Amino acid sequence: MTQPGPVDPFTATIFAWQAGFVFTLRSMQLWAEPAQAQAQLTAYALEKQRAFALGLAAAGKATLAGAAAPAVLAAAMAPAHRRVRANARKLIAGR
Repeated sequence: MTQPGPVDPFTATIFAWQAGFVFTLRSMQLWAEPAQAQAQLTAYALEKQRAFALGLAAAGKATLAGAAAPAVLAAAMAPAHRRVRANARKLIAGR
């Protein structure tokens, strides 16, 4: 696996937009289907915990490898970026 490079402003902007998009659409789904909210909220929370743990491990690995701070940040954010991007794709596809 290759080390991620520093986070550029374009990538950070896309990530912020996708995160807001996913949050908004999921909130609307929960509002429209409250009977399924408990199970969905649990799944959403677990998915975020997993991305956080993977990011923490990647940041630690990058730090131990002697990476510069921007590369450590990029490694820490990479799992969240992947998860948010996948969620946005699913929501756009209607799943």
